[in-house]
Amino acid sequence: MKMKTMARVALAAAATCAALPCFANGERIAVFTKNQTNPFFQAVRLGAESAAKQMNARVTHYVPTKPDSIPEQMSQVEDVIIKKPDAIVFTPVDYKAMVPAVAKINGAKIPVVNVTDRSESGNFVAFVGASDYRLGLETARHLIKSLGGQGNLVAIEGVKGSLTSIDRMRGFNDAVKEAPGVKVLASQPGNYQRLQALQVMENLMQSHPKIDGVFAANDAMAGGVVEALDAANRKANVVGINGTKEAIDAIKAGKMLATGDYNGFMQGCLSTMSAVRSLRKQPVQKDIVFPATVIDKSNYQRWETPVESRTCPTWEEAVK
Repeated sequence: MKMKTMARVALAAAATCAALPCFANGERIAVFTKNQTNPFFQAVRLGAESAAKQMNARVTHYVPTKPDSIPEQMSQVEDVIIKKPDAIVFTPVDYKAMVPAVAKINGAKIPVVNVTDRSESGNFVAFVGASDYRLGLETARHLIKSLGGQGNLVAIEGVKGSLTSIDRMRGFNDAVKEAPGVKVLASQPGNYQRLQALQVMENLMQSHPKIDGVFAANDAMAGGVVEALDAANRKANVVGINGTKEAIDAIKAGKMLATGDYNGFMQGCLSTMSAVRSLRKQPVQKDIVFPATVIDKSNYQRWETPVESRTCPTWEEAVK
């Protein structure tokens, strides 16, 4: 009798699964980010962990010990393919150079979600990210508006040749074209690193006695710019991009004008959710791109909660 009861339960479960989505547990998701130094990628990793906890999945992080190392990420991909996770969430350290790695993942038949930096090619379950161009454009417009459309600007670029830097600077340059009263004194790379941006800003201040505004392509570099300005007892309106806690604190303190919200935590949430949902045969949008939002003293309160204390929204709340 007991065996017959068990058989009936199994048949009922099978019928239910045929009619409705059946949720598994414990899916193993490998999450690749670019480096250990940028707070943005820490936010992505925390978002991935929050989503995994919410969905009863498991994430393992793969981060190059040397920032943005192509050989190291390639080696990590090869190692992960051998371990055969259920799915991969992947930020390429270089959108072109890592295409062969994506091809290897595709060849191993492991579903992969592309997050943050859009890969030049490859087969993906989805792309999750923000428009670097729109963030560059809107943040630069905000900077120029704060100066009344007049003044001397400098720009601190990211890594030369990286897609994020190319698109953010394209947005910056288009905003400058709209403002004939603005002059760009210099545009130099800071490689998305705080210390390098500080050193670049020190050199620029020596060459240019009047700098009214600084566009930094990420918040880490904006922090370096602020430090250089403080040390030289100089003032300028500074904007960054990423919406990190450091930037929010600097905006509150009046040290920074604004930051564009790149929404790393939510990118981690939705990329991991997309990976798990695809494994569970649930609908996933092919392209999830967040709107460009500028954070300044008028609205920073929404972003005050530290990323460590945030939780992912439900899928329905996030994509509505």
